[in-house]
Amino acid sequence: MLCIAAAGVVTALATTSFTLGWTHSVEQTWWQERWRIEDGHLTIVSASVKGSGAGIAIPEHAVWADGVWTYAPALPPLDSLNLAASGTTGAGWLLCGQDGQCLELGEEPDAPIKVWPARVCAGPPAG
Repeated sequence: MLCIAAAGVVTALATTSFTLGWTHSVEQTWWQERWRIEDGHLTIVSASVKGSGAGIAIPEHAVWADGVWTYAPALPPLDSLNLAASGTTGAGWLLCGQDGQCLELGEEPDAPIKVWPARVCAGPPAG
């Protein structure tokens, strides 16, 4: 189960994997990450971005296919993700579960969002 705390509300999403997408605030380029829940942690599987530019460095091992660069980020498993929208993209984050259910999050600037795996979504973990 994936727990999402946004705007003072905790939402549960019954999923073991999800995508997280957003528009880069400077380049206005779509960026998407694929995550899965493993052993109580969030593990990134891959990231895709349509192009490089300010704040977007394409790794040497990235592969160009279907109009995007895709690569596997070197990131250890995480207990949670903290997301914040800049307010300069016209949208926030799009989080979609493996069943296709999607949530739009953080459409307002300075509205922090916390995402974490748990058996029960009671409240965000510390940290």
